[in-house]
Amino acid sequence: MALEAGRDGRLDLAIRRLERAATLLEQRLTHRVAEAGANAGGLFDADRAQLAADLDAARGRQHDLETAGAEASAALGKAIEQITAALGEAGA
Repeated sequence: MALEAGRDGRLDLAIRRLERAATLLEQRLTHRVAEAGANAGGLFDADRAQLAADLDAARGRQHDLETAGAEASAALGKAIEQITAALGEAGA
């Protein structure tokens, strides 16, 4: 009987230790998940801010290219007129 009581006591002690370890593990996991969620939000905000800055820069380059294209088109139009006029004078 005393032998069984000793075994039961050790078994109860082992069960309590296992429950305590499981509780500590759960608390640590909860803490880590909360930290990871907070860090991920910050990373997402930084990525979104970088993408917005890149988009603004691309739109600026697009505007510059459109302006340069319009200027080049106007210059080509004038050159065509001058060449046509020069050819017309040479043929006359």
